[in-house]
Amino acid sequence: MEQHSVQRFVAIVTASFVFIVLVSLLGGFGRGNQNDTVLMGFEEGSNNTLPTILHRKLLHRADTAMVEPNRIWGSKCSMSDIVITQGPTTPLPNGIPTYTVDIMNMCVSGCKISDIHLSCGWFSSARLINPKLFKRLRYNDCLVNDGRSLLNGGSISFQYANTFLYPLTVSKVVCV
Repeated sequence: MEQHSVQRFVAIVTASFVFIVLVSLLGGFGRGNQNDTVLMGFEEGSNNTLPTILHRKLLHRADTAMVEPNRIWGSKCSMSDIVITQGPTTPLPNGIPTYTVDIMNMCVSGCKISDIHLSCGWFSSARLINPKLFKRLRYNDCLVNDGRSLLNGGSISFQYANTFLYPLTVSKVVCV
């Protein structure tokens, strides 16, 4: 009787192994497009023993893609050297949300950047902002640091109060 149960166990394991191999061959496990990003950390051509099952393509949105500078050491700066971060802070006593903005010069080649203009829509604030730090000149054109240069590694911070966060993006810079 025990001889039959051992034979049955071996038959089940063998059949399961053959089934898994057939499913993986028919399902295309391990096949991937080289333009795909592989999830789970397994890449084609590597010595990984597990198949690369999950794939997804990364889509690049043209309106949010950041253009990296194409330059050689000592070249001038670019708009991508200015980094803007903003986040919520404590609201005003009357409940209007406030936001802190940091504008930083992240140029790695030691450049100074002046005449920094941002696309800012109809930017306005219920809290007064020092116009030497940041001011709206016209629709969608705001000037940073009164046009003066921002040294390498330097930053400017200010807070504004409005019911929503304004998207701020760099529109123009002058390399000094």
